[in-house]
Amino acid sequence: MRGRLASRLAVTPDQYRRVAYVTLAALMLIVLTGAAVRLTGSGLGCPTWPKCYGKVLPPIQTHALIEFGNRALSGFVGVVTAVAAVLALTRKPFRRDLAWLAWALPLGVVAQAVLGGFTVREKLAPGFVMSHFGLSMIILIAAVALAWRATHEPGWRPRSTDRLSVWSVRLLALLGALTIFAGTAATAAGPHSGGAVGQHIKRLDFKGADTLNWVVRQHAAIAALFGVVAVAAWLWQRHRGASEKTLEPLTFVCILIAAQGLVGSVQYELHLPSDMVWVHVLLATVTWVALLWSVVAMGRLAPRLRAVPVAEGPLGRPERTGELVAR
Repeated sequence: MRGRLASRLAVTPDQYRRVAYVTLAALMLIVLTGAAVRLTGSGLGCPTWPKCYGKVLPPIQTHALIEFGNRALSGFVGVVTAVAAVLALTRKPFRRDLAWLAWALPLGVVAQAVLGGFTVREKLAPGFVMSHFGLSMIILIAAVALAWRATHEPGWRPRSTDRLSVWSVRLLALLGALTIFAGTAATAAGPHSGGAVGQHIKRLDFKGADTLNWVVRQHAAIAALFGVVAVAAWLWQRHRGASEKTLEPLTFVCILIAAQGLVGSVQYELHLPSDMVWVHVLLATVTWVALLWSVVAMGRLAPRLRAVPVAEGPLGRPERTGELVAR
């Protein structure tokens, strides 16, 4: 019985590659719908979890329908990730690395659901809201890795020996993560609390009335540094003769950062309209995925080599010459 089921669910590498990309797209979509919940003031549209107002179906109210719709979509995304996990076990040939990454995704979605419940219970406290978005970015790391590995077979290219190029992109990813974190802090301190009119929502206000301006300034400074480092990394890769396939995602990152800077400046001058903030979140999500793609496109580093000390024979003469071994 189990053998027949596994045979029916068996997928080819090309089929599983498409499954991995669909899963990545679904996980990106849920980030955007979650942002829409906050920006429409529907964060407490369903003040109880997992049910809405203690019922299976939400009342016919705009905020409740938006919040419940996001929960329903999250359930659908959970099913998509579960399918990707199961099919990773039936892929022919089986690959352990894909199975580990695929099974991390539904676990991440479950963790998101639990964290979402605590976020609602704590009345959208900024720490929970920021963690909610941050966990989505972490899940996307596994999703991008799954899509990349499903596209390429192990050992399809040699490891890189250009340590500076590889580490420049990896450090760029860390700076991108810091930029996104600062952006979530700016949203947590901004006018879009996630709650409707009349609802008391906790806000980020460690500097009182000046919190928003202070956080926005820090976010802008970090984002500017992020942009400068991205361009520097691109120029370095081009100088080193990087292939088009390696340079393409980094080029995309630079373009997205420029677009983010423009959108961020305009939305600040317009006093943070919700539509502009949603576009900012959209670009941030796409930038993060492109940044992760740049990291994997650079490849893994070859191990360092070191010389083995020359051993001396009984007469003080070397018995063998030194050799290079992986460290």
